[in-house]
Amino acid sequence: MKSETLSAHCALVAGLLCLSSAQPVAAQDTDAGGQSAPGPRSFGEIPQVQAEVTVDGVLDDPLWAQALVLQLDTETNPSENVPAPVETSMYVAEDGARLLIAFDARDPNPEQIRAYLRDRDSSFDDDFVGVVLDTFNDQRRAFEFFVNPLGVQMDLTMDDVNGGESTSWDAIWDSAGRITDTGYVVEMAIPFSQLRFQSSEELQTWGLEGLRFYPRTNRVRMSTTPRDRGRNCYLCQLDKVRGFANVQPGKGIEVVPSLTAARADTRSGVGEPLLEGNTETEVGMNVRWAVTPDMVANFTLNPDFSQVEADVAQLDVNNQFALFFPETRTFFLEGEDYFSTPINAVFTRTIADPDFGAKLTGNFSEGAFGLLAAEDTVTNLLFPGALSSQSESLDQNSRTVVGRYRRNIGTDSAIGALLTSRAGDDYENLVAGVDGRIRPNDRHSIQFQFLRSDTRYPDSVVADFDQPEGAFTGDALQLNYDFGTREWFAGLNYQNFDAGFRIDSGFRTQVDMEDRNLFFGRNWYTDDELWWNRVQIGFSTNDRHRGDATLLRKNRQLFVNVNARYESFWRAQISTSQQFWDGVLYDIERAFALVRIRPVGSFFIGMAMGAGDEIDFSNSRLGEEVFFEPFMEWNPTRKLRISLQGTISGLDTQSGEKIFDAELVDLRATWQFNTRSFLRLTLQQQRVDRNLAQFAADTFDERTRTRATQLLYSYELNPQTVVFVGYSDNHLHDAEYRTLTKTDQTFFMKFSYAWIPR
Repeated sequence: MKSETLSAHCALVAGLLCLSSAQPVAAQDTDAGGQSAPGPRSFGEIPQVQAEVTVDGVLDDPLWAQALVLQLDTETNPSENVPAPVETSMYVAEDGARLLIAFDARDPNPEQIRAYLRDRDSSFDDDFVGVVLDTFNDQRRAFEFFVNPLGVQMDLTMDDVNGGESTSWDAIWDSAGRITDTGYVVEMAIPFSQLRFQSSEELQTWGLEGLRFYPRTNRVRMSTTPRDRGRNCYLCQLDKVRGFANVQPGKGIEVVPSLTAARADTRSGVGEPLLEGNTETEVGMNVRWAVTPDMVANFTLNPDFSQVEADVAQLDVNNQFALFFPETRTFFLEGEDYFSTPINAVFTRTIADPDFGAKLTGNFSEGAFGLLAAEDTVTNLLFPGALSSQSESLDQNSRTVVGRYRRNIGTDSAIGALLTSRAGDDYENLVAGVDGRIRPNDRHSIQFQFLRSDTRYPDSVVADFDQPEGAFTGDALQLNYDFGTREWFAGLNYQNFDAGFRIDSGFRTQVDMEDRNLFFGRNWYTDDELWWNRVQIGFSTNDRHRGDATLLRKNRQLFVNVNARYESFWRAQISTSQQFWDGVLYDIERAFALVRIRPVGSFFIGMAMGAGDEIDFSNSRLGEEVFFEPFMEWNPTRKLRISLQGTISGLDTQSGEKIFDAELVDLRATWQFNTRSFLRLTLQQQRVDRNLAQFAADTFDERTRTRATQLLYSYELNPQTVVFVGYSDNHLHDAEYRTLTKTDQTFFMKFSYAWIPR
């Protein structure tokens, strides 16, 4: 019920959870301490060995006696650069085709080790160890490989230019973990064909950091490398290793044929039976070719791009703008960070049902590039505006082409160019521009992007959605300045989007606006002898105007964040604002709070909540809103995981009359048989009750209730060799269906196999 406020709160909750626990590297080094860190050091040379290794979590292979041995002897969080509380040894070697890594993670209380069987990229709250690799030693992009004590894999990419990590990249590599009487042991074998680096007959220099996460009363981060929190870069602080002369990445070819089959049964109307649909079968093909160690080509023919996993449910009521759902499809996730820019200019979910796709991405000493092309059988359009957005799907083909180039400047800066094009019958959208990030030193960072669009819509779209006739253009500009030291942070952000700006290959819901934002604050740290380890206080101010200078939004916000024991995070926030809607500027006061805590290792719980003024966009008036967003995760056994996210909200008139109440539940139960297979039940339910006496228009139902269920079995030999078998259905209760009625059901199966020539 909260329009853009709900989306903002969901994004805030997700972002704060990531900052406080989910991501393993840079985002967590902002909490306690006080010791300085030295500059990057050299660990020495990684030996090349010829002995065989069995990846089984047992360090009995002779090659480990020849490996380079590193100690994870520094705690960087919550205390800062102090001796690690437990001993961890890291062994590194390579055999010409694979990078071989092992960890001996000692623990005086092995019964307290937190480890659960999970699907890949899902164990960031467990104990785990891993490595960060800057393979080009350019301090801009890195690969990350982590393993929990039961062998669950997590692989990510780190983009230190745009700032952030992504779990979307999945490599094919081997790992094993085993809990012992003295702690746990992990082994990894990472083929060089899965990495990107510069091939050379000479010794190469890579950035490397070994990491261990040790969640007990506090979540302790231990490393081979001290960290300096006063610097605004992460990869620039990695220590160095030498080696990898004449490494053999292999043929670098993966051929992945796939077979999908699905049958959808639908109900044509009230009182009608479910009609059994035809079983549709498709054969597809994905090919990945490492042209060189630093350049990768991807091709797909007749792909199955239907989603296997259900999206996380979002409450779609009283919204001004379209909801955002992240990309989940493998072909588009490969190398997605190569197309990342400050403005979300490349959003591949706009490519809905392609017959063909091709992509080429590359990294070299001077920079990086990416090329993407696809032929789509439908054309999805998003029409942004100053106050709301609309969308449409055209039953016509469209062609998408994206080109991206980034040029490195010095050691920490870069400048880039972007070109996107979508075209179909009587339709074209072309966007081009430049962007960059400049770091004059370790405390200051400037990021910018300028884009110009040229668009022409079909006559039917112009008429139905009040879009400009003929060809029209628009500009977009975004500027960000960030300042950060160990104690202080501040920033200035500026955005300007013309009314005629369209970015149909990206995701932009609001245009015809100019936005200015200022924020600043301070951090206080302590050691782990107190109940808290970081307190952050900050203030932000935001002013947004339409192109005709009409004030759209003015916001002033004060917030307090606290990181504390039991992996807890607390946030309190108050704000005053003015917001424009339907010719009226409303005064709004709101309060928001968020708490999350893990009282025991197997149970995590939290709640976001808020209260205050909110605009009733359907009836153009100010109302009073209260909402609660609980979230929970429980692991009663190593194999069973239960998670819950929900929203309970209500909007009343200023005099106390109910406008509507809404509830949303997303409940998931997963039984993980082993590291390769699971069975998951998903239940998503939404209810909206409206007081029609408070609605001026009769376009709403008094009660709307939906329910969606999915049962999914997955077996994954590796990220490309997978079997999915599942069932899903949807139920509806509205003015037409007077009781909750199943409207459709789908049975589906997908099989893919990765053939890798040796």
